[in-house]
Amino acid sequence: MSDPLFATPDIAIEKRGDGSCILRSRQPLLPYPRRLGESLEHWARTAPDRVFLAERDGAGAWRRITYAAAWHAARAIGAALLARGLSPEGPVVILSENGIDHALLTLGALQVGVPVAPVSVAYSRLSQDFAKLRHIVALVRPGLVYARDGAAFAKPLVALDLAGVEIVVSVNPPDRAATAFADLLATQPSTASDAAYAATGPDTVAKILFTSGSTGLPKGVINTQRMLCANQQMIAQLWPFLERRPPVIVDWLPWNHTFGANHNFNMVLRHGGTLYIDDGKPAPGLIERSLATLREISPTLYFNVPLGFAMLVDHLERDKALAANFFRELDFLFYAAASLPQPLWERLERVSLKARGERVPMVSAWGATETAPMATAVHFPIARAGNIGLPPPGAELKLVPHGDKLELRVRGPHVTPGYWRRPDLTAAAFDDEGFYVTGDAGRFEDPAAPARGIVFDGRLAENFKLTSGIWVNVGALRVAAIAACAPLVADAVITGHDRDAIGLLVFPNVAACRARCPKVAVDASAAEIIAQRSVRDTLRAGLQRHNETAEGSSTRIARALLLAEPPSIDANEITDKGYINQRAVLERRAAKVEMLHREPAGAEIILL
Repeated sequence: MSDPLFATPDIAIEKRGDGSCILRSRQPLLPYPRRLGESLEHWARTAPDRVFLAERDGAGAWRRITYAAAWHAARAIGAALLARGLSPEGPVVILSENGIDHALLTLGALQVGVPVAPVSVAYSRLSQDFAKLRHIVALVRPGLVYARDGAAFAKPLVALDLAGVEIVVSVNPPDRAATAFADLLATQPSTASDAAYAATGPDTVAKILFTSGSTGLPKGVINTQRMLCANQQMIAQLWPFLERRPPVIVDWLPWNHTFGANHNFNMVLRHGGTLYIDDGKPAPGLIERSLATLREISPTLYFNVPLGFAMLVDHLERDKALAANFFRELDFLFYAAASLPQPLWERLERVSLKARGERVPMVSAWGATETAPMATAVHFPIARAGNIGLPPPGAELKLVPHGDKLELRVRGPHVTPGYWRRPDLTAAAFDDEGFYVTGDAGRFEDPAAPARGIVFDGRLAENFKLTSGIWVNVGALRVAAIAACAPLVADAVITGHDRDAIGLLVFPNVAACRARCPKVAVDASAAEIIAQRSVRDTLRAGLQRHNETAEGSSTRIARALLLAEPPSIDANEITDKGYINQRAVLERRAAKVEMLHREPAGAEIILL
């Protein structure tokens, strides 16, 4: 990597009398396409035979599609949707997981100005009442609903009110009228579809992406063509190496989320790269699929959430061949969606050093569904986790005092105009200067040197007060607790709102806990493993080490409770991306919280 990876930080800061400040890049945002389809058209003409997307079929063989084939398919699908009368008033809803047909349908809809609303698979496959799915369909009012496997999605397709809505499937038609996806592909582009493509521009609604939300029903975030194209231009200017080598990515992150769909998928499209769709994910029984792909494909960039890196590093440390193939072509590792514990950062550095003879750079970014998603990004070397970088060209980051914190607010062409059919939510989302109010907090890595970046400082809504009136910074404390107990803790939730002391609900790393119990039966349950004295003593020792350096009651953990039941996707305790929803866990497990803080403490409570 002789060429520099990153653009040199060049930040202007405007300080205000009320204690707020605005950060801007001094570099102007360069011109960018009017619509995503221009990138697909460009690569179809200049690199027609390059593989754009690849996925495994049922037998494990790769199915690949080139840029030329994807462009042809997108034009055909766009014409088919237009012929059916689809429009912004009748969008496309996609129920199924990542896949080539999913991607082609999205690109075809974007081609002719039809919004696409991809929905979390959990709402269809894991939910029992389909409440969130019903809400989304009622709000979007689709003209077409797509599911790759009609049989696998038969229950939600029957449960939803889809009268007058066309159902399209790729395989296994459900027990109701459905159109084959191949019929869309067989449509011939028309003068009308070509005209619709030409009319698609920056203000055209491209997607409706739904937030997972800590409470209540999901909100539909409007994503315009301007947002998506501007954000990729911002990324390209911060990471200029992308222009020199088309990226190769192996990625599982779901396309109903902005990280996987807008950041990663669009980055591949913008730079003419290749995306290998990973059909695994960081979960028992599924990570093995990811590992099989990573043994075969050497990515140039690798994106994941902290939970994914935590599961991956266990295998990288044990499997030299896997590590060698994984690190061979990597320009950097990228984490987002949640804070990365420092011990995990250091393990990744060590295994990269061992596999390649050098530390592979690790970077991060910060943003939201409402910011397309990148609002800040690391584009300079950092030595530890936590730094979320600086605003890119064309964006403004405002830091506003909020108690003893600084709230992060964002303005720029990458920011949403609002929420789908919810003007009330839209009005409440922006301040009087038009900055999107994120609810996240940040602080300067070095107040005397703003160019060293911003450190993520937690979600303001998650923080709480003890009965003493002292505030608890939940985000920072959670990461510190996980780090102190590494690798026993997969994730944790901080408790103690309006109580005398802080508690910890612990989701264990069952494999790491099992390793502490050599005499336990091979088929022992999670409940049996976490009840072992060796596990409890090791966890207690880690938390005691944390407490020895704690500064006061706001960072000292008084008690902990190990949970045998993992976080539930269906209950919104954990998102598709694998990060914990603090509020949802506290609400669903209110009885566990009461047990944790009850006096006298029960035998299951670890007291410190």
